[in-house]
Amino acid sequence: MPISTQFTSILELDYEINFLQCYPNGLLKYTDLCNIFQITAGLHADLGGISFSDMQSHHQAWVMSKMRLEINRLPKWRDKVRVKTWIKSLENSRSTRCLELYLGDEKLAGCETYWAVLNTEIRRPENLALPHEHFIKYPENSATEKSVQRINLDVPFEKIVDYTVQLSDLDIVNHANNVKYLEWCLNLMDRKFVLKQQIKGFEMNFLKELNLNDEVAISKNENTYTISKDDKVCFALELIL
Repeated sequence: MPISTQFTSILELDYEINFLQCYPNGLLKYTDLCNIFQITAGLHADLGGISFSDMQSHHQAWVMSKMRLEINRLPKWRDKVRVKTWIKSLENSRSTRCLELYLGDEKLAGCETYWAVLNTEIRRPENLALPHEHFIKYPENSATEKSVQRINLDVPFEKIVDYTVQLSDLDIVNHANNVKYLEWCLNLMDRKFVLKQQIKGFEMNFLKELNLNDEVAISKNENTYTISKDDKVCFALELIL
């Protein structure tokens, strides 16, 4: 697709929080906050001519490698929020994208995401085949206090449960969507802990993709969770409290 006449290097979109996106306490689910950010990033790529459809002509797709989410507070049902996004860096096969969530003038959450270009045929990273010079990059503009980090996995973990990847976990790239990893871990946490907004953010590392019917083990060490297949960590989650 050609670059849209509505394209801008900084995109702002409005959303209204609906009841399907909320916990029983009326607050936006952490996973749906991530989904809103993911949708906004995708729409910005669409407008700028580097969408999934554009990239598939070169057998490429964006996949998330790291994500850091810092939350001041969650919006609630019927709140009308605004999401702002921009590219912090994009070079060769890697890109850093920032996103922020606002209610009026109040910033509710900030997110930094780190992406890689994946060849969907050979399932390996490669340089982006599409032009992106029309995107202004903003290396000095950050959405979070800290940038994405590598989670320390050099600690003992205890397995909590086994899980098999379901059809509903897959996305258009034909692997488990990144938000699903977070969902699986949140479902194992104490209900009151999640609903009382004691979680101030997440650090997430996406290390290996998972596919339909993959059997994984979800393990924990204090505030860090891992999802492993054949004893190899595919995903790591660290809670920010």
